[in-house]
Amino acid sequence: MGRRHGKRYSPKFKFNVVLEVLKSDTADAEVARAYDVHPVTVSRWKREFLERGPEVFGGADEVKEYEDRIGKLERMLGRKEVEIALLRNFFSES
Repeated sequence: MGRRHGKRYSPKFKFNVVLEVLKSDTADAEVARAYDVHPVTVSRWKREFLERGPEVFGGADEVKEYEDRIGKLERMLGRKEVEIALLRNFFSES
Protein backbone atom coordinates (compact mmCIF):
# COMPACT_ATOMS: atom_id res chain seq x y z
CA MET A 1 0.00 0.00 0.00
CA GLY A 2 1.27 3.44 -0.88
CA ARG A 3 1.57 6.37 1.41
CA ARG A 4 -1.59 8.37 1.83
CA HIS A 5 -1.30 11.90 0.56
CA GLY A 6 -3.46 14.39 2.39
CA LYS A 7 -3.89 18.08 1.87
CA ARG A 8 -0.97 20.14 0.64
CA TYR A 9 -0.27 23.43 2.35
CA SER A 10 1.88 26.27 1.09
CA PRO A 11 4.95 27.31 3.09
CA LYS A 12 3.32 30.68 3.73
CA PHE A 13 0.20 29.03 5.16
CA LYS A 14 2.32 26.79 7.42
CA PHE A 15 4.31 29.79 8.60
CA ASN A 16 1.15 31.73 9.41
CA VAL A 17 -0.30 28.83 11.40
CA VAL A 18 2.92 28.33 13.37
CA LEU A 19 3.20 32.06 13.99
CA GLU A 20 -0.37 32.07 15.33
CA VAL A 21 0.44 29.12 17.60
CA LEU A 22 3.53 30.88 18.98
CA LYS A 23 1.82 34.24 19.48
CA SER A 24 -1.49 32.96 20.78
CA ASP A 25 -2.42 32.19 24.35
CA THR A 26 -4.82 29.51 23.15
CA ALA A 27 -3.96 25.85 22.87
CA ASP A 28 -2.26 24.55 19.75
CA ALA A 29 -5.27 22.30 19.10
CA GLU A 30 -7.61 25.30 19.06
CA VAL A 31 -5.44 27.10 16.51
CA ALA A 32 -5.31 23.92 14.43
CA ARG A 33 -9.08 23.67 14.54
CA ALA A 34 -9.46 27.31 13.49
CA TYR A 35 -7.25 26.69 10.43
CA ASP A 36 -8.82 23.27 9.71
CA VAL A 37 -5.52 21.45 10.17
CA HIS A 38 -4.91 18.32 12.24
CA PRO A 39 -3.29 19.17 15.62
CA VAL A 40 -0.50 16.62 15.06
CA THR A 41 0.35 18.34 11.78
CA VAL A 42 0.50 21.72 13.50
CA SER A 43 2.74 20.27 16.22
CA ARG A 44 5.09 18.88 13.57
CA TRP A 45 5.25 22.24 11.76
CA LYS A 46 5.95 24.00 15.06
CA ARG A 47 8.72 21.54 15.97
CA GLU A 48 10.33 21.89 12.52
CA PHE A 49 10.16 25.66 12.75
CA LEU A 50 11.75 25.75 16.19
CA GLU A 51 14.48 23.29 15.17
CA ARG A 52 15.36 24.97 11.88
CA GLY A 53 14.62 28.58 12.80
CA PRO A 54 18.28 29.63 13.04
CA GLU A 55 18.82 28.50 9.43
CA VAL A 56 16.18 30.96 8.31
CA PHE A 57 18.03 33.90 9.81
CA GLY A 58 21.62 32.73 9.28
CA GLY A 59 21.34 31.58 5.69
CA ALA A 60 22.39 34.75 3.86
CA ASP A 61 25.47 35.30 6.03
CA GLU A 62 26.62 31.71 5.57
CA VAL A 63 26.18 31.90 1.81
CA LYS A 64 28.22 35.12 1.71
CA GLU A 65 31.00 33.50 3.76
CA TYR A 66 31.13 30.49 1.44
CA GLU A 67 31.13 32.70 -1.66
CA ASP A 68 34.03 34.71 -0.23
CA ARG A 69 35.92 31.53 0.60
CA ILE A 70 35.36 30.11 -2.88
CA GLY A 71 36.58 33.37 -4.44
CA LYS A 72 39.73 33.31 -2.33
CA LEU A 73 40.44 29.68 -3.25
CA GLU A 74 39.87 30.39 -6.95
CA ARG A 75 42.37 33.27 -6.81
CA MET A 76 44.91 31.02 -5.06
CA LEU A 77 44.40 28.36 -7.71
CA GLY A 78 44.91 30.91 -10.46
CA ARG A 79 48.19 32.08 -8.91
CA LYS A 80 49.43 28.49 -8.61
CA GLU A 81 48.59 27.84 -12.28
CA VAL A 82 50.64 30.90 -13.26
CA GLU A 83 53.54 29.73 -11.07
CA ILE A 84 53.43 26.27 -12.65
CA ALA A 85 53.40 27.76 -16.15
CA LEU A 86 56.38 29.98 -15.33
CA LEU A 87 58.32 27.06 -13.86
CA ARG A 88 57.59 24.91 -16.91
CA ASN A 89 58.86 27.70 -19.17
CA PHE A 90 61.95 28.16 -17.01
CA PHE A 91 62.84 24.45 -17.03
CA SER A 92 62.04 23.94 -20.72
CA GLU A 93 64.48 26.74 -21.69
CA SER A 94 67.31 25.27 -19.60
